[in-house]
Amino acid sequence: MNTQTTVIKDPLLRPLTIKKTTFRNRIISTSHACGLQKDGYPQEAYQAYHEEKARGGLALSMFGGSSNVDRDSPNVFNQLDVGTDGIIPHFQRFAERMHGQGAALMCQITHLGRRAEPYAQDWLPAIAPSPVREALHRAIPREMDEDDIARVVTAYGAAARRCEQGGLDGIETLAGGHLIGQFLSPKTNQRSDRFGGSLQNRLRFALMVHEAIRREVSDDFLVGMRFVVDEGPDGILPAEECLEAAALLRDAGAVDFFNAIYGSMDTVRALSEENMPGMGIGSAPWVNVVGNFREEIGLPVFHAAKLSDLATARYAVESGKIDMAGLTRPQIADPHMVRKLLEGKEDRIRPCVGAGHCQSGHRPKCLHNAATGRETLFPAEVAAVAPGNRRKAVVIGAGPAGLEAARVLAMRGHSVQIFEAAAKPGGQLLLAAQGWRRELISIVDWRLMELQHLGVEVICNRFMDAEDILTLEPDLVILATGGMPQLEFGDGSELAISTWELLGRQVSVKDDVLIWDGTGRHPAQMAALFAHDGGAKVTYATLDKELAQEQVYPEVTRWRKEFAKRGLRPDIDTRLVAARRHNNRIEATLLNELTRESRTLLVDHLVVEMGTVPMDELFHELRQHSGNRGKTDIHALVAQQAQPRSEAGIELHRIGDAQASRNVHAAIYDAFRLCRLC
Repeated sequence: MNTQTTVIKDPLLRPLTIKKTTFRNRIISTSHACGLQKDGYPQEAYQAYHEEKARGGLALSMFGGSSNVDRDSPNVFNQLDVGTDGIIPHFQRFAERMHGQGAALMCQITHLGRRAEPYAQDWLPAIAPSPVREALHRAIPREMDEDDIARVVTAYGAAARRCEQGGLDGIETLAGGHLIGQFLSPKTNQRSDRFGGSLQNRLRFALMVHEAIRREVSDDFLVGMRFVVDEGPDGILPAEECLEAAALLRDAGAVDFFNAIYGSMDTVRALSEENMPGMGIGSAPWVNVVGNFREEIGLPVFHAAKLSDLATARYAVESGKIDMAGLTRPQIADPHMVRKLLEGKEDRIRPCVGAGHCQSGHRPKCLHNAATGRETLFPAEVAAVAPGNRRKAVVIGAGPAGLEAARVLAMRGHSVQIFEAAAKPGGQLLLAAQGWRRELISIVDWRLMELQHLGVEVICNRFMDAEDILTLEPDLVILATGGMPQLEFGDGSELAISTWELLGRQVSVKDDVLIWDGTGRHPAQMAALFAHDGGAKVTYATLDKELAQEQVYPEVTRWRKEFAKRGLRPDIDTRLVAARRHNNRIEATLLNELTRESRTLLVDHLVVEMGTVPMDELFHELRQHSGNRGKTDIHALVAQQAQPRSEAGIELHRIGDAQASRNVHAAIYDAFRLCRLC
């Protein structure tokens, strides 16, 4: 494909110039706390994570989500510390690496204000324009006086200076729920002095901050603001007043661009549905609101909120609604998406499914990309083996682990056969991808398309026993046979049905149903909604201290919302200990883990979720034929070294739930790190 022709035709690949900085295309990664900082600085892992995206072709990394300008804006979710000169050398090395890959580099600087935690870092009180508590971060802040305001304004200017000295191309400040936005919104600013009351007064702090920044940096250094264009239902600032404030900032020369966001961030609902919408929220929910803002403001506008793919971003840019498209989470899923676009391989881009795993305590790891966030361990791309080292590989099971194993082995150049006993590939994801979680099916579909590109056929409706596999004379066998539902909770376990049976429409339930959740994962909540919406009266009990305890906060919020809409209330700290027949019903015995008191409940159906137990019969049959006795050398695996090979017998490994019940990321990571060196 002629790349130059692509650049002319595709609006995403047209350059954009602001002042003297030219961005090579319209695709950026917006600021986020990626979790890879070390001692408050962007060191090797942090830089490598962003450099991979630059190598993949993006125009700009706006890194450092919520980088702190002063000590009373503490590190509460792995932010950077731009309040000290110690960060400058790290910025210099970072900028050199990114510029060497053709990408621009900017940092978000901020003060958390009332979002700070008073018991974190230096145990300083949170400060804010008014002592209004934030429900999400829970601090009751101290009201700032003029001295506090002067100190923080100076700190912003000094932080901006450090960014320019570090070789960065610019910065953005953060309004929204942070200190600048707290002054701007009447919801959080109840002052009666020159910083409160009228819009001009409430904007005074932002103008002072940006005046201080402009004094500290050169004219060519870019200065923007991540700016709320409408506070949404939880806020007070309407779109009209936000636009008026933005025009005042523009007319004062305070900003060169706006990075537009919608909604609030001071409740977990608003954060996960408005600020950073994920799975179950429609694509680009705020792009029209942002487009209206851009039409009026006359400055370049960046935007990122569920721009899930290049087609959505292309529409937003081509229709003039935004100037730069933030595909932040999509680039966590595939940091090389721009390169693939340039090469005419847009269909090969690994899709973002919006699962929120990259927002978990394991961030920035993608649910189905094992390489992101591990750039110092291995490259994103899989290297092929020398022709003389190619092997005959057989993969059993076409769930996420098996599909990933087959994909990676085929990319290595091995001859790969993959077999699935079921009628369709996908494993447990076929049950999981329902309702608001239906986007999960893309994890399966993308791998099937990749295998098609690689010439690997997934053979379904084929149960393979040990003899069938040995007849193929493989060198390498990967067992991704998954697991079966665990139901053994105690006496009466035989009376229970699994969540799989319910979600797979193998059984139907009615009247009184008890659903007991022993994992905190998704299946029990899915089963509860399925049963309730089918007309059953559902009692939901969980072993955990809260609903969906093992999940990421956007997922937890969604389940809480779905339960609240239906009037379902989880019984927490509750263990299912026994069940027995009582006439034509089931008497379940439940134990409260805190009080140790038990109670009985009469129901018509008992649905149990306890994860899975491995389907390991085939593994034990094949072990005697394997040179490695079916043992994966975990020390070599963790050190990212090839597995030791035996002269005799097949090499045998098991991955994913064939080992133990875990999540999708663990299954895919098992496959990727093992097979990339096979």
